[in-house]
Amino acid sequence: MPLSDLAFWALIVFPAYVAWVVIAHYVMANPTDNPSGGIVWRLFQVYVWVVHRLEVVGMENLPQGKQPGPLIVISNHTAGVDPVLVQAVCGFKIRWMMAADMQNPHLNWLWEIANVITVHRGQRDVGAARESIRHLQRKGVLGIFPEGGIERPPRQIRPFVPGVGLIIYKSRSPVLPVIIEGTPQVDPAWASLWRFSRSRVRFMPVMDYAGSGMNADAITQDLQRKYTQWTGWKMNEEV
Repeated sequence: MPLSDLAFWALIVFPAYVAWVVIAHYVMANPTDNPSGGIVWRLFQVYVWVVHRLEVVGMENLPQGKQPGPLIVISNHTAGVDPVLVQAVCGFKIRWMMAADMQNPHLNWLWEIANVITVHRGQRDVGAARESIRHLQRKGVLGIFPEGGIERPPRQIRPFVPGVGLIIYKSRSPVLPVIIEGTPQVDPAWASLWRFSRSRVRFMPVMDYAGSGMNADAITQDLQRKYTQWTGWKMNEEV
């Protein structure tokens, strides 16, 4: 082989191949195990560090591996950016329950990637609850915002909707509580996606209500009480 060909392979082709392998490995090491999902997840990570200067507390409480389910991720709801902040930190895919009126049509591509479970507020949505339980039975990870809406004013806990306790009770799945604060307080809620902030996500120890003897209502009330204790925020009973 001529020296010029050797130089071409040594200086251009081989380094390019190595770079491609490294990038491919980096992209594929993601919760979804597919390239498009990996690219989105990696972009999420860059986005939350740069735009929201995200601080993460309690990483030792975060389950490891891509399939830690069945698991229910419970979080207070401060802004539209909340699910992005949590998912960017977690090495496993979270399938979020989301109200239909909160799904901005301009972000339909994101809802499709996330495979969200749509909840129709103001009516008894049995189908959403059943799909959530089926997802957990398949050892999936489910994300729920139990307040059922954005905290307004901020740093106050809204009453938890009864359905969260029912899903936990029926599925007998462990619960990973998450506390979010410091996100942009803007309206509409999705405007927080393009506002800078100093956001904070705190993971609390995993809780297991199976065998606790609590019914669905008691589980809901216990979680609500714990959130007021953990945050020191008052309950907003007016919403």
